[in-house]
Amino acid sequence: MNNSGSSESVIEMVKGSHEFKVKGYSLVKGIGVGKFIASETFNVGGYEWAIYFYPDGIDTQENAAVYVSVFVVLVSNANDVRAKFELVMHDQSGDDEHFVLGHFNGTLGTDPYTLSTGEMWGIRPFYKSFHLEHSTYLIDDCLQVNCTVGVLPTTLDNSMIIEVPESSIAVHFGMLFEDEQSSDVTFCVGGNKFYAHKIVLAARSSVFKDQFFNETEKVDREILVNDMEPKVLKALLHFIYKDTLIEDEELHFSVPSTMTSLSKLYVTKLLAAAHKYQLPRLKLMCESVLCKHISINSVAQILIISDCYDAIQLKSICLRFSTENLEAVLKSHGFKHLKKKCPLLQYELLKTVAKEIECVKSSHVDSDETHEPNEIEAESTSYNPSSDEENHLGW
Repeated sequence: MNNSGSSESVIEMVKGSHEFKVKGYSLVKGIGVGKFIASETFNVGGYEWAIYFYPDGIDTQENAAVYVSVFVVLVSNANDVRAKFELVMHDQSGDDEHFVLGHFNGTLGTDPYTLSTGEMWGIRPFYKSFHLEHSTYLIDDCLQVNCTVGVLPTTLDNSMIIEVPESSIAVHFGMLFEDEQSSDVTFCVGGNKFYAHKIVLAARSSVFKDQFFNETEKVDREILVNDMEPKVLKALLHFIYKDTLIEDEELHFSVPSTMTSLSKLYVTKLLAAAHKYQLPRLKLMCESVLCKHISINSVAQILIISDCYDAIQLKSICLRFSTENLEAVLKSHGFKHLKKKCPLLQYELLKTVAKEIECVKSSHVDSDETHEPNEIEAESTSYNPSSDEENHLGW
């Protein structure tokens, strides 16, 4: 009986090319090191790519500024995209003596590169500027660069994948919430009792850690809470055990018209509790809820709350919103309250406005003095040719 057999796996590469013409080379030369001209985006293998041409080089590393640099950037929102590349500068004399560098002809190796969004592959010393300007690659102040991208598969066959279930640690810790039998501390507030575990509270909050384990005096098993409502304490403990914001209809509130009403909201009180017990994630959750309800009438009030509880991100958004809608905010009832009760915050708001005005003035001055293309500074690169490769290529 013959049990021999055979099988094969075919890995296919998806290839595509894009031709980028730089017309008016002499006009872009001198725009500055690290500044580039970008091609239109093109799609290969389901991903968007673009060619960046740096007429004055990408940086000053090892006299790189005497070269033009060319890079290919992954524009799509993606991670771990494996690809090979080739860059060709066309000989426009008709002799087909093209300048070719890349993986497909082996001039820069054959191994693929792995890129994520915004990362680039390319050559810093692509070609010496002086030689380019006296070559047939540059005709009528125009040069042509062709880029070929070959995208390789990044997924495995389903039969070779081991699926790992989602973490259940939050569920298990959540089961301890209000477990009277295993608890070692009880919070008493407004006639309600909430059972908890010192070690869990200490692991989540440095304030509880100091209270339970760093104080010389022994902490009572029952702790009376006088500065917090039962539902707020329950939400605080719910977060500590489950790392989620407790579902409550009061979170979906309509912004009240008075400062007093806003300060008494459930989410504001929970923000205060998160600040007191140093729970930054819970603070951000509360900030996010309040942020959704910023308006002309409420922004000054929410700004006061954010300042009171050191809600940095919420405060920054309130200041920016106030700056962008300054005239209306200054006429609001909330700003009158802020002006009367919080003069330092009024000063901070006006300081932000002044800074914004200064930035606008500076941008106008820059635009008047320079006429450079709208470009972005280059980020880190994925490829640096070795000295051996440079010698091999005759640089």
